[in-house]
Amino acid sequence: MDLEIVHARSNKPLVSLNDQVETNTIGEIKKSIACKKAKYRDVNRQELRLEPKGKALKDEDTLGALGLNTGAMLYFKDRGMQIGWITVFLCEYAGPLFVYLWFYRRPWLAYGEVPAESSEQVVHIAAACWSFHYAKRILETLFVHRFSNATMPIKNLFKNCSYYWGFAAYIGYHINHPLYTAPSLNQMYGGLAGFILCELGNFSIHVLLRNLRPAGSKVRKIPYPGFNPLTWMFGLVSCPNYTYEFGAWTSFALMTQCLPVGFFTLAGLYQMSVWAIGKHRNYKKEFKDYPKRKAIIPFLL
Repeated sequence: MDLEIVHARSNKPLVSLNDQVETNTIGEIKKSIACKKAKYRDVNRQELRLEPKGKALKDEDTLGALGLNTGAMLYFKDRGMQIGWITVFLCEYAGPLFVYLWFYRRPWLAYGEVPAESSEQVVHIAAACWSFHYAKRILETLFVHRFSNATMPIKNLFKNCSYYWGFAAYIGYHINHPLYTAPSLNQMYGGLAGFILCELGNFSIHVLLRNLRPAGSKVRKIPYPGFNPLTWMFGLVSCPNYTYEFGAWTSFALMTQCLPVGFFTLAGLYQMSVWAIGKHRNYKKEFKDYPKRKAIIPFLL
């Protein structure tokens, strides 16, 4: 079987592949392209489609299963230079940890001559919560998460780091400011309780999702609540990890009574809602018996 690979945007020929067999997979076709085109030797930057604006083909799809015959055409998209998901996550999570603690431990560098430590209890609790959250994210990246894709475009590294590092500086500057005004103790402890509960819920969901996917595979299954009560949120939404993430930052905003945290929470809710709606839609397309749930906010969205 002979195949023609053309650019999806311009229809210009990229490469011709000869003597392919029906049992060859898309993953093997990508390797053949890499052998002929050094620029695309990283197969992770390659995307193949049946139509110029069609969906990306899975690496495990075979030519026979796709109904391709000799002379068939596949459309190629260059996904750009790639970087590992783990590398991106470690960079975007380690940064906020460092930036926030810089304001907390070295306030005079930002505000001039001020007392070495704030007398407000909530400032210290906020620093502990912030550190716990991002240390948890780093450890989950290393030991819990199983990624369906090995890489992402390198431009995402700069976009994601700008978002997380920038908000860390914005929030850290205000909460650790000498003129920061603390909320009441009841409000602080109420927010702290909500933050801890949501962080535990978020971790519980991540562990459940990890156990759904065998190591080294891209298997997708319908997630259902487990014995842990914090996983029962799966009965209401498709992406409870995002629900708990939103809850944690809402609680942090309540605990600190800090407007920049509110902006960070709303920005995060918007982005997570986009992701959750997309995942919810994919679940319903892939699984005909998918249970009735919302995407991220119970009963609403």
